[in-house]
Amino acid sequence: MQTLRAEGLTRTYGEKTLFDSVNFIINENDRIGLIGTNGSGKTSLLNTLAGLAQYDGEIITPNDYSIAYLKQEPEFNDQKTVMDAVFSGSQKVFKIIRHYEDVLAAYSQDPENEQKQQQYMDAEAQMNEADAWNAESDVKTILTQLHITDLNQQMGTLSGGQRKRVGLAQVLIQAPDLLLLDEPTNHLDFDSIDWLQNYLANYKGALLVVTHDRYFLDQVANHIWELSFGRLFNYDGNYQDYVAQKAERVEQETAKEHKQQRLYKQELAWMRTGAKARSTKQQARINRFNEIKETVGTTPSEQDVSIDLGQSRLGKQVIELKDANLTLDDHLILKDFSLLVQAGDRIGISGENGAGKTTLLNVLAQRLPLDSGTITIGETVKMAYYTQRTEPIPGDKRIINYLSEVGQHVTDKNGDSISVSELLEEFLFPRFMHGTLIRKLSGGEKRRLYLLKLLMGQPNVLFLDEPTNDLDISTLTVLEDYVKHFNGTVITVSHDRYFLDKVADKLLIFDGNGRIERYSGLFTDYLAQQKQPVQSSGSNKKTAVKVSNETDKPAKKQKTKLTYKEQQEWDGIEDEIDALENKKSDLQSQMNQNGDNYDKLATLQAEFEATDHELDEKMARWDYLSQYAE
Repeated sequence: MQTLRAEGLTRTYGEKTLFDSVNFIINENDRIGLIGTNGSGKTSLLNTLAGLAQYDGEIITPNDYSIAYLKQEPEFNDQKTVMDAVFSGSQKVFKIIRHYEDVLAAYSQDPENEQKQQQYMDAEAQMNEADAWNAESDVKTILTQLHITDLNQQMGTLSGGQRKRVGLAQVLIQAPDLLLLDEPTNHLDFDSIDWLQNYLANYKGALLVVTHDRYFLDQVANHIWELSFGRLFNYDGNYQDYVAQKAERVEQETAKEHKQQRLYKQELAWMRTGAKARSTKQQARINRFNEIKETVGTTPSEQDVSIDLGQSRLGKQVIELKDANLTLDDHLILKDFSLLVQAGDRIGISGENGAGKTTLLNVLAQRLPLDSGTITIGETVKMAYYTQRTEPIPGDKRIINYLSEVGQHVTDKNGDSISVSELLEEFLFPRFMHGTLIRKLSGGEKRRLYLLKLLMGQPNVLFLDEPTNDLDISTLTVLEDYVKHFNGTVITVSHDRYFLDKVADKLLIFDGNGRIERYSGLFTDYLAQQKQPVQSSGSNKKTAVKVSNETDKPAKKQKTKLTYKEQQEWDGIEDEIDALENKKSDLQSQMNQNGDNYDKLATLQAEFEATDHELDEKMARWDYLSQYAE
């Protein structure tokens, strides 16, 4: 069994300790999801295991142990074609393939040369040993699944998302003992994510993945690792299992801390009594008190990110788009498109890359003019736009000064004043970090700071453009809760199924070339519905075959009225349909109220689907009986 073992692994970044003397083992077939707040060291741990960063401690592997690493932003030579870029890696299989191609070219020019003939035979043997013959066809298959079709296109002409998919193909084809993936689902559409989930399910090596996609973690992971304050916590199971186990751990730590604080208070009361005679026993108690005093409140614990800000009043008129038309770079984005955005709307925007999702946000934010059509913005609207790129932030500016530009204080929903320092602490920036220069923050910490600055403006209309690409799961969870209790309007562009399910109940699906679908309901329901036509067409085929087979049989007497039992069924069927519709409505309300309870939501979703199926059957039965009812 190929195993990686780490002992006493430690890494610091400036004054910050990312992980401190952590120990772990990665076994064959482990599927590990690595999570933690932005800046906790997730990417640093991947860099360390990949041999790209200095560290203290020891990483022990067999001599032939191989590791492949997909970075958040893969690096390629812009002049190479897609296929050449895939095979340009330094890994052994790529070196063997490139060596074989070079030897083959030299041998083809001088086939009588015995030395070149021997080199060719040796290279061929290496190809056999590495099982590299199918590499090219495998790469083409993987790239096709990831929607990269022009294999001769130069890397310099690809978008960031396309480069990420080429990088993913490059690491997958290596089939290493350990596969390190940093946000692999970013820029992937949903069928590509499904394909990747299935691919990894059959992968023979080990996997360590950093991702914000909680549905992906649920499908792929059998372990969750959490980096928190330099410590590494290991949970067995997928993301759903982690949520349950983490809640139990936090509860135990809180109880332990509460007990320690209570003991401290008791000892403090005793010390203040000023006992006249200090015996040896009493002196031991004094020493014990001093030890407790040093430890109380110093145990690192993860506080929840809290966003409890007030907001400006939003009137009835929000945004109205009428007969909008827009073409950019010969790409049709909007065609006679109209949209009425109302107070309290939760609109999710998804669909094909490059189809115009962000462009629509820019139109609604009045950052981009229409070719024709009108846009009307309500007088009370106060927008905040979380864009994919953070505004330029001076690196030599300190965190607290950056936020103080918005204001020294903000008010919460109850009208109470909150200082910038308090707000930073609630948003997982401890007090010792408030004077930190912004250039020392990680990319994710800068994005969290940028989001906090936007929310400090207390908007009533919030635009979110792909927030899950940069924010950690803890921040996303609380942002979802913020949206749930937000009294204004929220419009979100995202490919994250889990996030969209929690923040949107109306959808705009961009299919490209100006085609935009509208859907009311959860995003996963929409995806499930998209798969149904294939299944229903298959069932129609079976029905057609069955009907054609029955035409050979003697004709039966034509039915003209209901039987006695059918009449009884008909008399009560409308009441049953009303009851099922009421049940569906009640379940939908419960689902909306329990959007942050994963287990409860899953149970309600299953019951909702069963009720919906039963209602469909009743409606079909009503349709049949109505033909013969008098």
